[in-house]
Amino acid sequence: MPETDFARNRLGDENSLYLRQHKDNPVHWQPWGPEAFAEAQRRNVPVIVSIGYSSCHWCHVMEHESFEDAYIADLMNRHFVCIKVDREERPDVDQVYMEAVQMIAGRGGWPLNAFCFPDGRPFFGGTYFPSEDKGHGIVPWPQLIMRISDYFHKNPAELEENADNIVKNLTHANTPMGADGQALQNADLLTAAKGIVSQHDDEWGGFGDAPKFPPSMTLDFLLAIRATEAAERRPDFAQQLDEVIQTTLSAMARGGLFDQIGGGFSRYSVDKHWIIPHFEKMLYDNGLLLDIYSKGWQRFPNPLYTAVVTETIGWLEREMISPDGAFYASLDADTEGSEGRTYVWTPDEINALLGEEEGKAFCEAYLITSKGNFEHGTSNPAFADGSLDVREKLAPAREKLLAVRNARPQPGKDTKILLAWNALAIRGLVTAAVAFDRKDWYATARKAADFLWDNLRSENGRFHSVYYEGVGAKVAANLDDLAWYTEANLALATWGDWYEPGTAQRYTERAEAIMAEVFAHFRDEREAGFYFTSKDGEELISRKKAWFDNATPAGNSSLLHSLSALYTLSGKSEYKTELEEMRKCYPGLTERAPSAVSHALSAYTADAMGVAVIKVKGTTDLTALHAALTNRPWRRVFVQLTDDPAQPDGYQLCIGTQCQAPTSDLEALAEMV
Repeated sequence: MPETDFARNRLGDENSLYLRQHKDNPVHWQPWGPEAFAEAQRRNVPVIVSIGYSSCHWCHVMEHESFEDAYIADLMNRHFVCIKVDREERPDVDQVYMEAVQMIAGRGGWPLNAFCFPDGRPFFGGTYFPSEDKGHGIVPWPQLIMRISDYFHKNPAELEENADNIVKNLTHANTPMGADGQALQNADLLTAAKGIVSQHDDEWGGFGDAPKFPPSMTLDFLLAIRATEAAERRPDFAQQLDEVIQTTLSAMARGGLFDQIGGGFSRYSVDKHWIIPHFEKMLYDNGLLLDIYSKGWQRFPNPLYTAVVTETIGWLEREMISPDGAFYASLDADTEGSEGRTYVWTPDEINALLGEEEGKAFCEAYLITSKGNFEHGTSNPAFADGSLDVREKLAPAREKLLAVRNARPQPGKDTKILLAWNALAIRGLVTAAVAFDRKDWYATARKAADFLWDNLRSENGRFHSVYYEGVGAKVAANLDDLAWYTEANLALATWGDWYEPGTAQRYTERAEAIMAEVFAHFRDEREAGFYFTSKDGEELISRKKAWFDNATPAGNSSLLHSLSALYTLSGKSEYKTELEEMRKCYPGLTERAPSAVSHALSAYTADAMGVAVIKVKGTTDLTALHAALTNRPWRRVFVQLTDDPAQPDGYQLCIGTQCQAPTSDLEALAEMV
């Protein structure tokens, strides 16, 4: 490639919205690739790997302050090769440098800025840096980059030592802490749940202080534990679980984290009361929360949970669905450079639209005041204290406000289609469809799943991670893509025959095919666990395994759910062997940070209870069976129509490897489940 190609910004031809957002920066941004690192080697300069995503507010702030500034850009261009990465397009790159920066700085986040040698090894990094001293103790970006450039040339040996230690630690982290050959025991699950509930904020819900993120996987684990006989035998603990789960679900549903006007959840709350969100809306959060609110409703039939699920799906179908039926990635935190502008209100605006009487009632119910709870005297609606009767009465008012809000300038939308995030949305939609008897929601989930199968899967059976409309599938799939998509297909298989006879088998077979790819290309042949990247994929500075859930489940945790289910459905020993081998990875993690491995713990809890399969013969009408089971707390159940001559008519329940006698008594069957 000619040298002059590196003396310009090369992001204009990229597919990623985030990269194209930076195409007009005076920084000579390069896309990720070997050419950029080779140029750094040729010039003997360090590399800046700057990672973010299109809906990230602080990414926009740093771009405006530093990357759009001609003077700062000139410093970056003269002293570095600068690479821009979309963390949603390349989560493998983000994972490596995020973990490295967390080692260096003690924390991570986006924008993520890593300083590297020309071979990609990081020696320093951080997140947001201001363009000038703002009195917060953060070194301004121009001073920082000049110090680093100077140090790179004057003290390379010291930076080499830093980089080598970082890479060693990245590799060492693939072995779970405390992994000493002992296997996770069922008793450890109960201990973990007790530890988690002790960290609950009993006043405001959630775990820990601000900022608060939706604890979807943690709540899922606690619901799983609540369904066990061990919890039932401990009434005080069962009551504590009930209070923790309901307090957090209700607090998030009533707060401003949930879009009270248009449905759907933002990424996190900046305050401990769940009132003010960081306004970007991500597909993955909403898929996970659909799942947990639907399961929560089956145990605690609170009409507030019904409203949350219904309105969130309404938002997905109104704003996030592509013409082909798959889902877009995210909505920006900012509207025309101002965070949350689309979503906030003043009392005068409300009164002008609704009239004085209804406007006053709405403002009182949704905490909209003249002082405001957000910026510039505006308020983000939060239904903190009102009764659900009031909320129902104000539904027409919310529809009026939504129509007006839709006419305002809107946040940017990232229309890339991600396999992993769509999989989480599909799973959530299926859980909701089954819980609330909505076959139309199941149809939406199935259409998305089929699109992914048809468009992100190559003829050789290998998957891609990203689909761009008008371009096609790009980037090799990672473990999260395949693990979550396996879960999604198994979710479709649970009640597929209720939706359409013969459907369940199709999605079970797809799940097995995806798991075969995982085994072939992601398994560690020497130790337990699966790598995030394929063995024939791009070679990064470290091939990582992810053990901890973050905003989304760890891929290794997700696989456990599917291994347990596939063993029950197929009887193939390879699934059980892998599931049991992975138990050795979790005792230390569970002891030290149980909430960080919640998705794994819920998998082993479900496996301890036994995966339920109901074989049905003599009818294809599953309406009565569906009603009998969904009126009870959620449990994963696979319903299978069969015409096997050896199978007697009626309903036969098998849990794990134990099968009950067939019965026609649905109430008795439901009790056994």
